[in-house]
Amino acid sequence: MKIRTGFGYDVHRLGEGYKLWLGGIEVPHIKGSIGHSDGDTLIHAICDALLGAANLRDIGFHFPDNDPSLKGIDSKILLKKTVDIIAQKGYTIGNIDSTICLQRPKIKDLIPQMQQVLASVMGIDIDDIAIKATTTEKLGFVGTEDGVAAYASVLIVKNIG
Repeated sequence: MKIRTGFGYDVHRLGEGYKLWLGGIEVPHIKGSIGHSDGDTLIHAICDALLGAANLRDIGFHFPDNDPSLKGIDSKILLKKTVDIIAQKGYTIGNIDSTICLQRPKIKDLIPQMQQVLASVMGIDIDDIAIKATTTEKLGFVGTEDGVAAYASVLIVKNIG
């Protein structure tokens, strides 16, 4: 058995007139993520972690932000494609540990729904997806509510022989 780990990070500016998508669900808020896709920071961090663990570069390589066919795309589609990409190399997901950094709104009550959506998209058990949320105590771009950031650590497994 071959075990590999990966780490992902993503950040998006927040602005009025955009929807805030995190973990595959729309989060009610006056500001949303500004991005080429739907701007789901958590999903993008998970995609980067999975691709990195399989030594397959990053989300921008596979889904470039200058590709007009990806404009406004639902990030759940990118996540499903990412899972398929690592599966072509023989990998399955062991577990995911992630953190969303967002000053407002508070999202702790939405985490179970995010876990359910992500588990469904990736075809894994909900117990294999940890999502945590934190603020930055009003420091930096997250603290001033100008942006959102997410971190993800993953473990992938390949059965050999």
